[in-house]
Formats: sequence, structure tokens, C-alpha cells
Amino acid sequence: MTAVDPFTEQWQAWHGRHETTRADRHGFLAITSLHWLTDEPQRFADAPGEWSTGPDGVIVELGDGEELVVDGAPIRGRHRFGVLPERGGVTANWNDAAIEVAKRGGHDIVRPRHPANLLRVDYRGTPTYPPDPRWAVPGRYVPFEQPRPTTVGAAVDGLEHVYDAPGRVEFAVDGQPLTLTAFPGHRPGSLFVLFTDATSGVTTYAANRELALDPPAPDGAVTIDFNRAVNLPCAYSDLATCPLPPAENRLPIAIEAGEQIPYERRGK
Repeated sequence: MTAVDPFTEQWQAWHGRHETTRADRHGFLAITSLHWLTDEPQRFADAPGEWSTGPDGVIVELGDGEELVVDGAPIRGRHRFGVLPERGGVTANWNDAAIEVAKRGGHDIVRPRHPANLLRVDYRGTPTYPPDPRWAVPGRYVPFEQPRPTTVGAAVDGLEHVYDAPGRVEFAVDGQPLTLTAFPGHRPGSLFVLFTDATSGVTTYAANRELALDPPAPDGAVTIDFNRAVNLPCAYSDLATCPLPPAENRLPIAIEAGEQIPYERRGK
């Protein structure tokens, strides 16, 4: 039996956790449809009620015998979700499904998530490059004087996302200096970058990949571990509204690390 080095062992544990989250019963692989709400009430085949939105936010009108559960409390009749923040949302439960009510690119949406969706049921994992310490690149975070509002495109034509970029990361690969504009991460002080590179559309997903970065050290030192570059939901499903990288994050080199084109997209 071949011994696994510590770097590979840590990567395998991380990627295993990531795959478990991706395949969660109410994760994005469970999404069955994407509905754009208007002021005209609409009924959908995969969610109860009639849905609409307006100046006061999202409203659902549940019919006789229909019920949702929000924050553990059953709701019937008319329910107001209120005005949702951009990239925020609420989950309403319906039997074994989760009904995502969210705002993306300034638009209110409803995305039902059903555990029995075949994309999730048939999911067999995502191919990756073998982990290689060469691609754990030292870099430096350089903050901007003020966060820069940065508008990027989306997987949905005509949709845009706006992020306040706090700075950029500078690094080098084989002596070639490179930079990536960074956006705020999910944890305090953390960052993430969206990027493409010379492998995009060849061995990796064409539109984008994402890489989370730990909070930089006080002197700005940060590790850019491309082994942990992952696909966004749009790599698997046309029902995603994922952001695209800003133009300056199109790297001219081949980043042969991280996740590759999903099996579900090969040949498409």
C-alpha cells in the first residue's frame, strides 16, 4: 500500500468535505427549476402556492391544503418574505423539498430543491488534477485604498453581479508575475477569487472557477492554493446564476490544478 504524503492527505480530506456539501440533499444539484418572479402571481409545478414580487418584496399565496415551513414555523395563506438582500435568501421547507427564495442580480427568484432530482441522484463526483504542492503558490494581498465596486457578468445572459473588491493578490508562476482581483469571502477577513486560465474550456470548465483564500497575514502574505480551485454551480446546472470572473482575472497561463470539467458537462 502506497503511503499518502501529508499534503495529499489534507487535500483529500478537504475535497471529500467539499463533495459531501455539494451532494447535500438540498444542495444545488437538487435544483429542479429557476423561476424569475414578477408582479403577476405565478404557480409552479415543483412548489406550492402562487408567487409574486413587488416593492414590498416576495409574497406567496398558499391555497387550501398547502403549507410551507419557514424557520420551523408552519405558514398558510398569504406570507410575505419581505425585501431580500442581494445574494441573500430564505429557505422554506415543503415535504422533503426546500424552496429557495432569493435575490440574484437585483431579481427575486424561486428555486425549488428536490432530493430526488436526477442530477443529484446520479452524481458521481468531480474529476480533478492530482494535488501538487507546486500549485500552492505564495502571494501577497494588496488592499485598495477604498473597496472598488466591480461589476461582473453571470451565467445567465443579461444578469450582472456587483462586488466590492477590497484588493488584489499578487503572485508569480515560473517567474511570471500575475494578479487577481479578490472579493470578500464568507468568513471575516477571508477572500475569494473568480478566474479562468489557459485550461478553461479544455480540461476545466470554460466560464469560471472559484478559489477561497484564508485571511492574509498582517504583512499581506497569503497562500494561493490552486489545488483547491473548485467549480461553481453553473458548471453542473443551467439553473445557476453564477458570477463570471472580472476581465483582469483571465490568467494567460495553464493552471493545471483543482477541479476539472464535470462528467455531466463532458461532450456538451
